[in-house]
Amino acid sequence: MFKWFGKVNYTPYTKVSDFAQHLRDGRLMGSRCSRCGATSFPPRADCEECLSGDFEFFEVSGRAKLHTFTKIVAAPTGFEDVAPYLVGVVDLEEGGRALAWFGDSIAEDEVEIGMDLQVVPRIFEESEEIKVYYSLEPPGTTWSKT
Repeated sequence: MFKWFGKVNYTPYTKVSDFAQHLRDGRLMGSRCSRCGATSFPPRADCEECLSGDFEFFEVSGRAKLHTFTKIVAAPTGFEDVAPYLVGVVDLEEGGRALAWFGDSIAEDEVEIGMDLQVVPRIFEESEEIKVYYSLEPPGTTWSKT
């Protein structure tokens, strides 16, 4: 299922592969360690606190604060047609961080460290393989697969 993201993993199996299916179904999920309760986003198969391999998925609200951002002008191969663009790293309310593109709903001159944002999963089903990514939108932006 991780093929929906493009090339991110060369292993045939991962314990967190259901993460991609949750995104496809319109749910943003993190993982919670069944032993110590530590949370992570993106989901981790093994807890970074106690190293336990037992976890459960939990739904993440997507509410976040901007940690840092950058403007990509000299884009990597395959992204030249969308440059320039902004990407940001956000601290999620439930814990963890996400890297995401800024959506068209936020003007570049409005972006500032510490601002409240909403992480929104996006899906391109028009292509042969589904592509999943996140965008950063104004707080309260909603989404759903259906």
